Amino acid sequence: MTFRSVFLFAVAMTSTLCASPDSTSSAYPVLRPKNTVVFIGDSITDGGRARTGQDYNHTMGQGYAFILAAMLGDQLAERDLTFINRGISGNSVSDLQARWKTDVLDLKPDVLSILVGVNDTFFPRKGGETVEQYEQGYDTLLRETLAALPGVKIVLGQPFLLPVGKFKDNYPASFAELKKRQAAVDRLAAKYQLPVIRYQEAFDAACRRAPADHWSWDGVHPHYAGHGLMAEEWMKTVSAMR
Repeated sequence: MTFRSVFLFAVAMTSTLCASPDSTSSAYPVLRPKNTVVFIGDSITDGGRARTGQDYNHTMGQGYAFILAAMLGDQLAERDLTFINRGISGNSVSDLQARWKTDVLDLKPDVLSILVGVNDTFFPRKGGETVEQYEQGYDTLLRETLAALPGVKIVLGQPFLLPVGKFKDNYPASFAELKKRQAAVDRLAAKYQLPVIRYQEAFDAACRRAPADHWSWDGVHPHYAGHGLMAEEWMKTVSAMR
């Protein structure tokens, strides 16, 4: 991503949020004063975040979660929002289950953003993992969260894959496997009436503007341009939530 594209992205987001004082106060109605926003998932969310101490330069990592915390923390400063990153590289749904109480329920988020599925598809733990296990585990997390935190707003991130690196030559077969998890996310979203951030569709459209390796360096992890695109899609989806 060039300096010009970063600048244009910032201008576009600023224009969206700050066209006038009235538009700023009415933007993102789901994000209310003093709200806590928690991002959880795998390495895409992790973004190399700091784990310990008060290292506020790195607490949100270097990916889409950081971009969102920076942009919204600035433009919605009067709401005094708190952003927390709980992504961990390599995690699957079963890993999230093991740490859900500490990293989600105990934090009592007002808005919860979940992105998980790539590791469940391509890097399953010893013994394997089926689509059914992925969906059942994910379902349990959502059910328990809505029961424990009745007022929480949840947004589901669609797992995605691009034809880059080891996925390039056999992309159709690899994508067919991931698509099964995407369908599971859609079923869960319908069951619990939750919004889905359509990352795959956004990247597919973006690949008509620039090659896939502009957006991701290995098919799974985005470049900075890809994280910028993810942040933009997140904003579009969350801005429509109530």
